Amino acid sequence: MKNRFLTAAASLALIAGAATAEEVRVYNWSDYIDEELLAKFEAETGIDLIYDVFDSNEVLETKMLAGGSGYDVVVPSGTFLQRQISAGAFQKLDMSKLPNHKNMWDVVEKRTAQYDPDNAYSINYMWGTTGIGVNVGKVTELLGEDAPIDSWALVFDPANMEKLAGCGVHFLDAPAEMIPAALKYIGEDPDSQDPDVIAKAEAVYMAVRPYIQKFHSSEYINGLANGDICVAVGWSGDVLQARDRAAEADNGVEIAYHAPKEGAQMWFDQMAIPVDAPNPDAAHTFLNFIMDAQNMAAASNYVYYANGNKASQEFLVEDVIGDPAIYPDAATLDNLFTTRPYPAKVQRIVTRLWTKIKSGI
Repeated sequence: MKNRFLTAAASLALIAGAATAEEVRVYNWSDYIDEELLAKFEAETGIDLIYDVFDSNEVLETKMLAGGSGYDVVVPSGTFLQRQISAGAFQKLDMSKLPNHKNMWDVVEKRTAQYDPDNAYSINYMWGTTGIGVNVGKVTELLGEDAPIDSWALVFDPANMEKLAGCGVHFLDAPAEMIPAALKYIGEDPDSQDPDVIAKAEAVYMAVRPYIQKFHSSEYINGLANGDICVAVGWSGDVLQARDRAAEADNGVEIAYHAPKEGAQMWFDQMAIPVDAPNPDAAHTFLNFIMDAQNMAAASNYVYYANGNKASQEFLVEDVIGDPAIYPDAATLDNLFTTRPYPAKVQRIVTRLWTKIKSGI
């Protein structure tokens, strides 16, 4: 799926054969920005914004490592960013062109430095956790009032999954998120890079594979909101978007999100400039625009994700800054884990394992 964002004025100018204005090409996750911000950027800068979307890190990484992506700004998650930096896919940021960098949050930057030492190549856009979204009514009906909706057991215990299968369960199509979750459930190190440990995830998945309706990294948002599915392993902000869409529709669907009590993965989506970006100056202009406190707050208020911009917090709506599912308390933060990228040889093992899990064979 790709969306192209171009103002009507710019389109008319092109149709009329006028000289093409300066442009910046951005490649971001689907459903991940307030489109009013895109129009605001064009109005304030005079730069045409071409905005395309993707829904998996793997799709983005294929473009980045092949070179010549044609994009000026891309948004990989932390582990993928680290591997792509090592491969020489990005250029260092010119901080002299980013005066709004002063707004960034040191608490988040200390964690993102694990993937981008000194935060030299990227800025944090959003961060959150990978956990479980549930249709409270349906899950309670099937599993009872004591359903373990705050535990990985909800989706990894075959006895639970067999009962939930009839109302629809989706899992992320994201092995870098899903393999660590399974390892955490069985008490292994979710950050393990030992092939023998990673292999233990296969048994966890094969036991519940018959009950997983789909592996997908974005369809579960509408699926939960519409009541078409009752459980999704997904990203915090996506589940909260589903919750709010259901509330706006007043369709009787109550959605809740939990970072599982055993521990959930903390992830970071980072904005970076490809080494061969066609317009790196405009890319810096876009990053500086995003780091404006009110602009960043507008993005978070729209997508319901936490961001790495400290100055934006005074402009966040209470539903965002006051929701512990978005901005966790200190105890929950301490229980979150991060993961490193898999080395190339281990990544191939993970890819084969994930392909086998999805096929169910």
